[in-house]
Amino acid sequence: MNRAAGGLAASVLADSAVEHYRGSFKNKAMFVPLVVSAVTLAMSAHGTADTRPVAHGARDTTYLLAAATGLIGTGFHLYNVTKKVGGFSWQNLFYGAPVGAPMAILLSGLLGYCSERVRESKPQTRPKVLSLPAGRTIAAVTAAGLLGTTGEVGLLHFRGAFHNPVMAVPVTLPPIGAGLLLAASAGARRPHRLACWWMRLLVGMGVAGVGFHAYGVSRNMGGWRNWSQNLLSGPPLPAPPSFAGLALAGLAALDLMREYPDA
Repeated sequence: MNRAAGGLAASVLADSAVEHYRGSFKNKAMFVPLVVSAVTLAMSAHGTADTRPVAHGARDTTYLLAAATGLIGTGFHLYNVTKKVGGFSWQNLFYGAPVGAPMAILLSGLLGYCSERVRESKPQTRPKVLSLPAGRTIAAVTAAGLLGTTGEVGLLHFRGAFHNPVMAVPVTLPPIGAGLLLAASAGARRPHRLACWWMRLLVGMGVAGVGFHAYGVSRNMGGWRNWSQNLLSGPPLPAPPSFAGLALAGLAALDLMREYPDA
């Protein structure tokens, strides 16, 4: 769970750094997600190394701050889209601030907070998150995150006219994974096994996506020799690993449900 939260935080840190640099940090609030995601990544590393079965106040505070940052950031991005000429239109959704991007740091915060609740649960007792079964709750959060991320990717790949057939992969595999997670949380055994393999597949997809995006950068004029421009205008390299982070959370949820069938 800590690694999942850290994976999402790392993706947000790199992606927001590139995108907000491209926007010349016109609004000073654009520095906030960089700072918050960096601190969240550090707390994730701390949690991964910490073997004590107790929650940590600093990690809890940071994860909640990350979740709040994601919500506020979504509002800022929506405002950025609607203030443009034409308001809430396809053109502005394509080229304005990506509406779904801040939700990644929100998910990082939520998953990190859930990890602390699982950590502090007493031995031989069912882990809970806000009085709800931890495994099923984390599965639901992960499934929602997969669907939301797919929506954002679908919008941007639609803007690219799906010119490469591989661009259809990240809009087809993750929704299936979300469905399998929800089916497993309902108690079905066969979807549980398949969901485990599917989450591993999504981890691989997230890693492979960086390679495909790197190839997309190389196809722009000047290729990697003109990296300072093409990294800003080409497909974002840090975006695909967000699927890997969510898939790790899905694996954690499935492990919890296997260990605690009523969780």
